[in-house]
Amino acid sequence: MTELVGVQKTLSPVLKAKALDNRLPDPILGDEYAERTMRRLDPGYDKGRFGTSQLGLAAVVRAKAHDDWARSFLAGHPEAVVLHLGCGLDARVYRIDPPATVDWYDLDYPAVITLRQQMLPPREHCTLISSSVTDLTWLEQIPRGRPLLMIAEGLVPYLTETELRRLLTSVVETFPTGGIQFDTVSVWAWRTSKWDPTLRRYGTRFRCGFDDPAALADWHPRLEYVDEAPMNDSPLLTAKAPANVRRVYRLLNLLPGLKRSTAIVRFRF
Repeated sequence: MTELVGVQKTLSPVLKAKALDNRLPDPILGDEYAERTMRRLDPGYDKGRFGTSQLGLAAVVRAKAHDDWARSFLAGHPEAVVLHLGCGLDARVYRIDPPATVDWYDLDYPAVITLRQQMLPPREHCTLISSSVTDLTWLEQIPRGRPLLMIAEGLVPYLTETELRRLLTSVVETFPTGGIQFDTVSVWAWRTSKWDPTLRRYGTRFRCGFDDPAALADWHPRLEYVDEAPMNDSPLLTAKAPANVRRVYRLLNLLPGLKRSTAIVRFRF
C-alpha cells in the first residue's frame, strides 16, 4: 500500500471520525465509503481503549457543512466546475452525487491520489489531479468560462498566509463567478499547534490562522464573505452525538479560545 508522509497522514484521523459516525444509530454524515475505506486502510482502527470514541465528531460536522453548502451551490449552478482541494480519501463526490453536467476535480499530493485510486472506485466526470495545492500550474487543467466551486476541507491551516492569498486571488482571477468554502483556525490555534499531540504525531503543524476570516475578502475586490457555519458548537453535535461526547464539547465550548478555534467559512465572487 502507498506510504504517506507528514501532513498527508492527517487524512487518517478525519477518515476515522467519518467511519465511526457511520456506525451511530442516526449518523451525521452517513458515509459508507468512509467506513469501508478506513477498514481497508487500518483493519484494527476501532480496536483499543479509544477505538470507537466519537470525540472526532466535530470533524464530521465540518464535512456536513461543506457538503450542504456544495449541494446548495450546485443546485443553482448545475453546469459548474468543482475543485475539491486536499481531497484525501474523502468520498464527497459520491455523497453529493452531482449531475453529469458538473465537472469535478479531486486534487491532492501524488501519493494520496495513488492511494485514493486504490481505495475508491473511478467516477465519470470526476478527474484526479496529482499535485501540491501550492503548485498552481494545475489550474491550467481546469476548464474556464463556467461557475466554479472551490472546496478546501482541512487544508487551509497547513498553508502559509502567502500561499493562501495566492491561491484565492488566482482562483478569483481565473474564473468568471463562483463560490469558495474552506475552514481555518484561529491565531491561537495556529501558534500553539506545535504542541498539538495529534499534529506532533504526524510531524506537522499549522502554518496560518485568522481570528476574523471574513476579512480575507479584502484580499481581492471581487471576493465577498457570505457566512460561517458552526463546528464545535454545532446543534448537530447536541442532537446526534453520544451523551459523553456532548458533555465534552459543552465543557470545551465554555472556553472561548476552543469554541472559536475553527471557523468554516464561505465566500463568493
